Amino acid sequence: MKNTTFTNQDYLCDMQLSQHFRLVEFTRSATALRLGINNNPEIEDIEALQALCIHVLEPLRKRFGVIRITSGYRCMKLNQAVGGSRTSQHLLGEAADIHVGSIEVALKMYNFVINNLTFDQMLVEMKRGKVHCLHISYRQEGPNRRKVSSNYEIK
Repeated sequence: MKNTTFTNQDYLCDMQLSQHFRLVEFTRSATALRLGINNNPEIEDIEALQALCIHVLEPLRKRFGVIRITSGYRCMKLNQAVGGSRTSQHLLGEAADIHVGSIEVALKMYNFVINNLTFDQMLVEMKRGKVHCLHISYRQEGPNRRKVSSNYEIK
């Protein structure tokens, strides 16, 4: 019988944040792997990710089905490597970028969030004329501003 030893990081990667989301979905990064960056969150960041999952991502999943996180938690070094803002909520575990297949899906999610959920910030991000992702954040501490912006004209 093979003896397998798990590290604390192995446990954390497999940690369930909410019914349908695991920590690994928010910490994995091709850039971090390529550059050898340790993208392990602190306990406060994990708690913030749990709040984001419970208050925003689980309701979105219930309404739209499986959601793929393209960017979640980022340590400072990773955030710098990907050109993120120095004040990015990704640094605090408060934000996630969600893959959307089309502008129609992005707008349906956008309208659902606006009409049904508490959130801090939501951005529809476009690249080369196509929808890239829906960035959404939630603060467990302090007021959620319900700030919306887009580099796409929302109708």
